[in-house]
Amino acid sequence: MSRSFYILAATLGFFALIAAAMALVPSSVQPGLPANGSLWRTATLFLLLAALAFALIGVLRQLFEQVERRNEAARSSARQNRHGSGQPRGAQNH
Repeated sequence: MSRSFYILAATLGFFALIAAAMALVPSSVQPGLPANGSLWRTATLFLLLAALAFALIGVLRQLFEQVERRNEAARSSARQNRHGSGQPRGAQNH
């Protein structure tokens, strides 16, 4: 599931690069498009912040999925050890 957040972050980052390039292009080259450089810089900033936010969400989601998998594996291992040994929890052989 976190892969979709990475794809979304990459797409937004790509659009941020395009908007940054449009801020550097002179207004005579882009007829019919907003020629105001500050508009393109603002769009770049918002797209870049959104891309970073979605990348962070993807990293955190992957982290929590990994913790959940390890926790489930530890519980399963503990359950198998408990049923296999026949000893109560915490008992030791002397």
